[in-house]
This record gives sequence, C-alpha cells and structure tokens, in this order.
Amino acid sequence: MNNNIEQLLGIMRQLRDPQHGCPWDVQQDFASIAVYTIEEAYEVADAIQRGDLPELKGELGDLLLQVVFHSQIAQEQLAFGFNDVVQAICEKMIRRHPHVFGQAAESSQAVDVDSVRQTWESIKQAERAGKTKKRGAGKGSLLDDIPRGMAELQRACKLQKRAASAGFDWNSAEQVMTKLHEETAELEAALLQQEQADIQEELGDLFFTLANVARKLNIDPAQTLRSANMKFERRFRAVEQIAGGKTAMQSMDISALEAIWQEVKRVEKGQENMQSSSSHE
Repeated sequence: MNNNIEQLLGIMRQLRDPQHGCPWDVQQDFASIAVYTIEEAYEVADAIQRGDLPELKGELGDLLLQVVFHSQIAQEQLAFGFNDVVQAICEKMIRRHPHVFGQAAESSQAVDVDSVRQTWESIKQAERAGKTKKRGAGKGSLLDDIPRGMAELQRACKLQKRAASAGFDWNSAEQVMTKLHEETAELEAALLQQEQADIQEELGDLFFTLANVARKLNIDPAQTLRSANMKFERRFRAVEQIAGGKTAMQSMDISALEAIWQEVKRVEKGQENMQSSSSHE
C-alpha cells in the first residue's frame, strides 16, 4: 500500500518537474484543476449510481489523483504536503469519533446513529467557533465555512441546515410547501410583467424553496434530481427508438411525440409492477 502511494506521489512530482515534466501539468495551479476535482467527484457518484464497481475503482483513483495534484502544488509552495493532508484528516476523524477512539469507546453502552450525529455536529460547531475566534470577535458567521464552489443545490441545503441550527427554520414541511406555492405565484406574476431580472430572481427563490422542501423531508435533492434526469434520459431514448431517430422526430408534431412518451411510461410502469410482484412472491 505505502509503495503504491509513494509511486503515485513520485509520478506527480515528475509530471510537475519544470525541466522534464509534462508542460500541461506544470502549467496548472489550484484554480485551474479545481474544476477537474469537482468533475471527478461527480464521476465517482455516477459510478455508484450505476452500481458499476470496476468503474468506481477507476474513478476513485482519478479522484485520489486530484488530491495528490493539489498536495504537490502546495508542497512546491512550501505550504503543506500530502502527508500533512493525511495527518489532518486522521486527526479530524479521531476527534469527531470519540465514541470509537475516545474514553467513550471503552464503555459498553450502546451508541445509536442519532447520538453520533449530534456529537458530530457539536464537535463541528466547536471547530467553527475556534476558527471564528482566530479571525476575531464579531467577524464570524455560521455560514462562513460553507464553500462557494459547492454545487448550488447542495449548497442551498447546507445554508438552510446551518441557519436552522440557530432556530431560523420552518416548523414543518407543510409550512415550506405553503412558501413554495407563494414563490410559484410570484414567479407567475413576474412572467406576466416580462421583466427578465425579476423572472430570474423569482425562479431562484423557487429553486431555493424546493431545496428546503427536500431538506424538511430528509430527501437528498441532488440525488433526487439525478434520478429524475436518468429517468428522463431513459424514456427519451425509448421515444427516439420508437419514433425512428432524430430526423423522424423532427417531422412529428408534439401530440404524436407525447403519445409515444405516454406509451413508454405505461410500459415502464407495467415492468416495474411486474418486478415488484415477483419480489413479493
């Protein structure tokens, strides 16, 4: 294991060598490869979604390469190295799991998921307080450590969850649904006025409220949207096949295409019901 890691670190050092390395790799910095880091994380999630374990192995390697790449750039700037990254995450995991690594681990008392989550959040809150203290009194916010580079749907939920920890939250999903109807009405009003800036703002409010609905229902909105995208892609491909391809589709009116779409849905639902019945036999 250690030999493999050392080999990977050596490969990256060689790629970044100003004299004998790869011109593209040498040219990169934190900002230029950040987009690839995010992309690789999504590809890991995609492999998991598809249940493709061989693919997952490769994508995890690509993601690990991004960690090594960032670490090498930092090493060159004498900021930190890969070993510092590993040490920091080891210390954090031990600190955030006192029920496993601390004195509580010696107790025979059972620890449930809810208590673990509460402990995790309280420790994270203490860590945030420490960061705020370093910055100086009055300069910190509960929202400070929520990264701006995060996928916006995920960031919306993170912002809402953090605000909720201070008591700034709806009491129920039903209340958020009322807000959702309100935001929908405001978008409809903006559409009537045909003011593009207002339309964009109201649409953003609608997205933000939808994320809040998902949070209150304990549903991952990104995963939910990913599943919806996959469903649409699967059904659209079926429509394409039945219609006879892109050219044939372009010659059909929307009512004919909608009829094919509904048939694809009906067949798919029937297959799902058959599978469900078989699993209960």
